[in-house]
Amino acid sequence: MAAVQEASDMVPTRRHQPWVRLTHWLIALAVLVLIYSGIAILMVHPRFYWGTVGNDLMKPIFEVPVGPNFHAMQWSPTTAFFGNPDGPVTADRLAEPWNGNGWARSMHFLAAWAFLLGLAVYLGLGALTGHARRALLPGADELTAGNIGQDIKAHLRLPMPTVRPGPPYGVLQKLTYAMVAFVALPLMFLTGITMSPAITASYPVLLDVFGGGQSARTIHFFTFSFLALFLLVHLVMIVLTGPLRQLRAMTLGK
Repeated sequence: MAAVQEASDMVPTRRHQPWVRLTHWLIALAVLVLIYSGIAILMVHPRFYWGTVGNDLMKPIFEVPVGPNFHAMQWSPTTAFFGNPDGPVTADRLAEPWNGNGWARSMHFLAAWAFLLGLAVYLGLGALTGHARRALLPGADELTAGNIGQDIKAHLRLPMPTVRPGPPYGVLQKLTYAMVAFVALPLMFLTGITMSPAITASYPVLLDVFGGGQSARTIHFFTFSFLALFLLVHLVMIVLTGPLRQLRAMTLGK
């Protein structure tokens, strides 16, 4: 057992580079602000649609049980707007909804640009320095059923061993980090700006790519849910594998 531990200690590791630590904390701070302000925005209209149009008089594809507006819409009987019962309808609102998210929209928009700056720097330097290829993208030899199964068993075994911070990462870490860095985070930003009329007026192709502003909003919500789950698991893994060492490494590089 001692020999195994000694061999493990001799495995070469890399410290987190300064630009990795800086962009990590910039993105982390921006994501926390985006989650906080995003939930406030969601509370005003917790219903989701697909396509180009969505409003309170339309049946949503699903509704999130958050905020005072959840199942709180009260309307008079609807009438056909153009005389066609299968077309648009109109109705009088019987009770004003809660609508206090002006501050959240401004905060969300500002935090999105900090998020974009951190993401652009991380992805750009990751590609230029080879960090993405070395640390985030698993090789073909790692993507075997036996290797993935062994890594899953290691993650389920408690108590988890204290690990050295930084690369090299296991195959599950690489797959997860690659999905977050190269898929979820860019998708989060692109669907977010697709909901901005000012941006889509200049770049209408975004609406075509995502099938409309309401579709982009729905995709944005599911991407947010995935990132929130990743953040929760990420924090749990830090706690289980030596939180002080992990924080010191990501802050000071030691």
